[in-house]
Amino acid sequence: MKKGKGGFEPFANEADVLHVGNLTLENRLDRISLSGDLDLTADRQGLAAARILHELLGQVVAKLEAQALPDRLPPPDVKTVNNPFS
Repeated sequence: MKKGKGGFEPFANEADVLHVGNLTLENRLDRISLSGDLDLTADRQGLAAARILHELLGQVVAKLEAQALPDRLPPPDVKTVNNPFS
């Protein structure tokens, strides 16, 4: 699968982050996390943002369709650690 905008290849690592406006897309091995907001305005800037999302989501769908998927993933294992700065 080819890499998308900014080298973002869905589900490839735990490091890639893509920003589209105020929307942040974070790569994970088992999920893509989206946070923030984005206005898709009826102008060239909105069209450019929509194209980026369209390309990325198309790659996400293609990658998921090419795999044998479970019905649902378990929630992520979240651990609390002591603050090393306190």
